[in-house]
Amino acid sequence: QVQLVESGGGLVQPGGSLRLSCAASGFKLDYYGIGWFRHVVGKEREGVACSSSSDGITYYADSVKGRFTISRDNAKNTVYLQMNSLKSEDTAVYYCATDLKCDFKGMKYWGRGTPVTVSS
Repeated sequence: QVQLVESGGGLVQPGGSLRLSCAASGFKLDYYGIGWFRHVVGKEREGVACSSSSDGITYYADSVKGRFTISRDNAKNTVYLQMNSLKSEDTAVYYCATDLKCDFKGMKYWGRGTPVTVSS
């Protein structure tokens, strides 16, 4: 069955960097869109970045453009989120999700999340 397992979260100081990984299994990542979302309790879930399978286009939330980069290694069935210049407002649980197409409104399959805390 489809499984997504995130890793790489943790505590980082403002201005620092983290790289999240999402290992996919049960399907071939080549044919699917895959994205990163984040959620803070009490707030709406936010789509952060997504990588489309069909045309190679990547999508980003305005709040992370220029700071976050999504990339995929189809051979390893893994997607990454490089996060630079982190801010306290980036603190959240980060989830990866997949579906046939990218959709910041929601996608079909989800991982369990990895927490990111940006604090001094």
